[in-house]
Amino acid sequence: MKPADFVEELASYQFANAFNPYADACPEFDAEDAPGVRRRNLEAVLSAAIERGVDSFWIARDLGYRGGRRTGLALTDEAHLDWHSELLGTEPLMRATKGPPVAERTATVVWQMLRSIEQPIFLWNVFPFHPHGPNEPMTNRCHTRSERLACKPFLEALIDTLQPKHLVAIGRDAQAALVDLGLEATAVRHPSYGGQSEFIGRLEEFYCVRSKPARETQLHLL
Repeated sequence: MKPADFVEELASYQFANAFNPYADACPEFDAEDAPGVRRRNLEAVLSAAIERGVDSFWIARDLGYRGGRRTGLALTDEAHLDWHSELLGTEPLMRATKGPPVAERTATVVWQMLRSIEQPIFLWNVFPFHPHGPNEPMTNRCHTRSERLACKPFLEALIDTLQPKHLVAIGRDAQAALVDLGLEATAVRHPSYGGQSEFIGRLEEFYCVRSKPARETQLHLL
């Protein structure tokens, strides 16, 4: 896999009521060339993962409007872009938006665990775009089965290329997608909607670590 070709293919996909951060620009929050910035961020992360290798592959459901819609990186908000660059040793990852950085609660919990585990881990989503309600771009909805199946080749290509030692499914939708591929994964509860303690506890047990205290972050919520 050539990272540039992968990202270019990703940018070519369009779905109704879904924001493609690698091709679409948000008229309210995006800075100039925001899709290009997000493409370069993902290409840098993917290139580093291929070159260095990864221990694990964490897979969640889809991008959220406070996180991946803005950064182009799964489970990563703007408050943790620097941590993501450190995770795989990339050059600094750039913001694609204007205004104050936005933090996401799910990303904060995820990066608390990544910081504690201290292993090369690649992050992805079953549906690698931001699905939202009709005429409500700043909302989150669950992707549909047809959307999921359309993006299945991306997930397969990443797993085939990176060959991770472990697959971790974050939430039921991610687990179902991996079952559909015939792949075994460690299932953990999604940290949102009251699942934070179970998420942390399961990963502490799996990786034999104790989580470090979360970095204090000033949440700027849209």
